Amino acid sequence: MIGPDFQRPPAKLATHWTDTADPGAASPPTSESATEAQQRDWWRVFDDPTLTQLVETAYRQNLTLQAAGVRVLQARAQLGVALGEFFPQEQSVSAKYSYDRIPLTVPYNLIDNTYQQALFGAQAAWELDLWGKIRRAIQSADAAFLASVASYDDVLVTLLGDVASTYVKIRTLEAQLRIAHENVVKQELALKIASNRFKGGVVSKRDVYQAENALGQTQSSIPGLEKDLAQAKNALCVLLGLPPGGADEMLAGPSTIPVAPPEVAAGIPADLLRRRPDVRKAELDAAAQSAQIGYAKADLLPALSLVGNVGTVASDIGNASLTDLFTGRSVSHSVGPAVQWNVLNYGQITNNVRVQDAKLQALLVDYQNAVLTAQKDVQNGLVAFVKSRAQSIYLAESTKAAEGALTIAMNQYKEGTADFTTVLVAEENLYEAQSDLATARGDIALGLITAYRALGGGWQIREGNDFVPEATRTEMAERTDWGTWLSPQLLQPDAPGLPSADDASGAPGLPEW
Repeated sequence: MIGPDFQRPPAKLATHWTDTADPGAASPPTSESATEAQQRDWWRVFDDPTLTQLVETAYRQNLTLQAAGVRVLQARAQLGVALGEFFPQEQSVSAKYSYDRIPLTVPYNLIDNTYQQALFGAQAAWELDLWGKIRRAIQSADAAFLASVASYDDVLVTLLGDVASTYVKIRTLEAQLRIAHENVVKQELALKIASNRFKGGVVSKRDVYQAENALGQTQSSIPGLEKDLAQAKNALCVLLGLPPGGADEMLAGPSTIPVAPPEVAAGIPADLLRRRPDVRKAELDAAAQSAQIGYAKADLLPALSLVGNVGTVASDIGNASLTDLFTGRSVSHSVGPAVQWNVLNYGQITNNVRVQDAKLQALLVDYQNAVLTAQKDVQNGLVAFVKSRAQSIYLAESTKAAEGALTIAMNQYKEGTADFTTVLVAEENLYEAQSDLATARGDIALGLITAYRALGGGWQIREGNDFVPEATRTEMAERTDWGTWLSPQLLQPDAPGLPSADDASGAPGLPEW
């Protein structure tokens, strides 16, 4: 076939992740199949039934994912259009009846100036694929179809990561709200003590004002946290394909921040080339464009077609009759080859080839950049996971110390050996440490989610399932005849209308189904 055969471009890959020296970022000493299984269902490592239920609900109901599934069907139908070009491109049957009047001014019209005419015929034209132009078009459509599947998988990976991240954010905000309310209780007690001491004439009213100020600051943080929590829940509902408030029942369980396992099944960077859907899509986009170069180059060469037609014509002129339409003497036919060669358009055709080649080169660079970006995403996730865990250890110690400091400060204030400023500082330190600790624990889970999303896991749950839900399939089937294409079989070798390499005598460049 004319034109280049696609080759995956070289991409720079690290041999290992730079943070694997940390025990938590290293791949666990398990088999490759166990690592794949953990990356496939990575949300289950949190052992959180609510998170698992949210993920399953989002997979069934998310509307963005459903739209991506319909685009897979669209690309499959477009592949069917390209496959149809393998057969006679022009196939038509025509029939015509006419009642005609010839002007009286025509010299030979001496007897009657009206007549009837009928004709019936069939035409066909078949451009032979001498240079592989049609096969390149099929190759391009095939790669575009698989790219649409990779795009669906990418949407699914993003969806699962967004659901898990939003859920962790919700649980973190709930923890921060609990902390805020608990500190309000502590500060109300401090205000009561300060008020009693002021009434007893032991301290000035400055202590009361300071206590009221600290309490008001803490209370003011609660509406902001409640606003963020409501917005996060609304965002989760959209991901689940539900109206606002639709996820409240699922979120009614224990509101603890998901606990990440001690290790990440990171694998090696080279795994990203086959696992990350966006990397696969970038490669398939380039493969589809590579075939377009050959398709454009074929216009530089002559196109050979077989053209034929057969038909009958009858009229009632003279002794003829319309009843002769289906008699042998009214039949006419022609058949023969035809050649078309755009010899004077070489400048335009050549420049079109250059356009297609430039598009390919840009997509090759995009693929290489996608590989680098994928490695960056994984590395960022691992760094966030490792460093947030280290941060939480320090913050846990800081929180414990702040609790002790507040207890001592309150006792000293009651005894009159410390002023209220000491209590105020201790209260602020405790609230800040507790809030920061909740954030860090949420960041541990978010870092792990980022790492697993960057590793490209999760899309495998759609294997063997339909790309669109049953209700959508029913709606589309009632509107249009989709045959058997509204099923997972369209990704299997025996899918309707897809040739195999053996059927094409193993010709290179054809879809390998």
